[in-house]
Amino acid sequence: MVVKDTAVLKKLIGGFKMNKDLLYWIPAGQYGKEGVLSLLAQHPEIRFVSLIGIDLAGNDTDEKIPIEIFMKDYDDFFAGKAVQTDGSSVVFMNIATLNDARVDFVADSTVNWYVDYNDENVDDATGLPVGTLRIPSFLIHNDKFIDSRSILKRSCDYVAEELKKLIAGKTIKGMENFPTGEIQDIVFTTGTELEFWVKTPSEKETVQHLSISQRLKEQYWQRMRGNVRTAMEQAIEELDARGMHVEMGHKEVGGIKSKVDDGGHIFDVCEQLELDWLFSTNPLQAADNELTARIIIREVFRRNGLDVSFKAKPIIGVAGNGEHTHVGFAARLKNGKVLNLLAPEDLKKEYLSTIGYGFIMGVLNNYEATNPFISSTTDAFNRLKPGFEAPVCIVTSLGHKPEQPSRNRSILIGLIRDLGNPKATRFELRAPNPFTNTYLAVSCLYLTALDGVKYAVNCGKTPDELLKELSKTAGEDADYLQKEREYRCEKNVFEDYTQEERDAVFGKPPATVWENVKIMKENPDKVAVLTQGDGISDAIVDSFVAGIVYRWENELIDRLIPDTEAAVKRYKKLIHEDELDEERWDSISAKRIELIKDGRHKKCICTKLKEALKRKDYDMASNLQREMVRKAEALGEEYRIYALNIID
Repeated sequence: MVVKDTAVLKKLIGGFKMNKDLLYWIPAGQYGKEGVLSLLAQHPEIRFVSLIGIDLAGNDTDEKIPIEIFMKDYDDFFAGKAVQTDGSSVVFMNIATLNDARVDFVADSTVNWYVDYNDENVDDATGLPVGTLRIPSFLIHNDKFIDSRSILKRSCDYVAEELKKLIAGKTIKGMENFPTGEIQDIVFTTGTELEFWVKTPSEKETVQHLSISQRLKEQYWQRMRGNVRTAMEQAIEELDARGMHVEMGHKEVGGIKSKVDDGGHIFDVCEQLELDWLFSTNPLQAADNELTARIIIREVFRRNGLDVSFKAKPIIGVAGNGEHTHVGFAARLKNGKVLNLLAPEDLKKEYLSTIGYGFIMGVLNNYEATNPFISSTTDAFNRLKPGFEAPVCIVTSLGHKPEQPSRNRSILIGLIRDLGNPKATRFELRAPNPFTNTYLAVSCLYLTALDGVKYAVNCGKTPDELLKELSKTAGEDADYLQKEREYRCEKNVFEDYTQEERDAVFGKPPATVWENVKIMKENPDKVAVLTQGDGISDAIVDSFVAGIVYRWENELIDRLIPDTEAAVKRYKKLIHEDELDEERWDSISAKRIELIKDGRHKKCICTKLKEALKRKDYDMASNLQREMVRKAEALGEEYRIYALNIID
């Protein structure tokens, strides 16, 4: 029964409550085949199955397979015999091609399965919403696993084995009392924090209003009201019902105060929010949770009349959406006890263990290879600009003193510590956004961390000596880190350094997708760190890079350049008789022509950018993109000032 009556639909949505009769998830390892089939038989409202494969861009597949087929051919779903798709239509460039496109799904039984309910489609027999069982899966092409989930699994398996071989039974300087001989398994602590903007679909708030609200800190952790509050509470309940253990939902820095109409209803909503949930010791589960959270949040807020954006920079000029990613290592001993490998023996005297220093040194030293997997779109780079608490430099912070944990929000990756809880010691990467491919990002972080740990353990240095190398000044010799760079900063990177000073000591950051790829290609030794083992192959790197360059090029051609042209055309001459206004318009008119109008003997910036892309001159295209964006933003501000001065 599809609900078409608006009044009925509003009643269903407005009175939404969690239904105890519904099955929301099937926990990993809790049921075998017969248990799963029995459970599904008890819930006839679950009518479909969807196998969730993740391509290299982080896109998730979704399909509707009748539940009867899944129950009949259950074993085939886990053997890669039940479902196949066209791999050339998703992002596996140069791997699944038009003439070799078959990709098979293999369901994953090691993670949680979630049920996605359609509240607008009620099952006739039960009176309950129709559900789809979403099963995370792997993708096989020509007998090889090529999907993002399998890459993360292989990467972590490799890192775990290498770590055990490296440290098991050995005495490590600074960790002499650590029971390395008792290590049974390596545990990965992984988690994400999700930021997002919500707004009334018709709301178009000005950047000026949003910017001043942000500068005055009027929104952060303020009380939620109306449908925003309702949606947040319902989202938390829905995520908890799926075993995600939400820890907190709160307002973020962006947004403005919503309005109230005569009937007491909230309208003109434009706010930024954040949701955090419990970390996982299974990196695959952590990444799956983030994907599920995005789906649930979007649906719950839509049900409450609100549009959600997970874009890195939904509104240019105000705070963007980050997805801070937390990573760490621990060891599970033979007696079942879990010990953090990053934490020092005395949390009040030292920042990190030997392995902890190796972890952060590996991530920093190889970040030029990791960066394209973290920031792969123009949208991502729109967020990573000074002044918006988003990182732009490859640098870490440990805190001013070991006995006083602190957080420096201006750096790329920071140390998170709790003096009363060594298990909490981990690193937080601040560069990812909600559309970063978490599976690949986490793979890169653990692989590069392993490289640093190998150095730290094998070099024979004490933790103090490793701290000294990490804290080196530019020009100071180092055995592992680069001589000309600095890697630790306890100052405000944005306010205490000029751009020239930042570039000199921390390296010049890329500003476009192509610059990011180019820097990666200039560091083949660092790319080789990613391709150690069988987690990320050379073919995967090449495919991923081809995919992000293809997207960058086509977004410029079909979205960003046309959007710029349309914006510039909206800047019209206003009626005025003042000389100052005339001078200002003349300046604006000249800049409009420079950006979007060709002359007989001179081409505009947008035309030159299109032509550079057509001939695959990506160096020129990248430079022209930066010029176009810079001049378009300056023109917008110039027109705003011009228009404000027109009285009539």
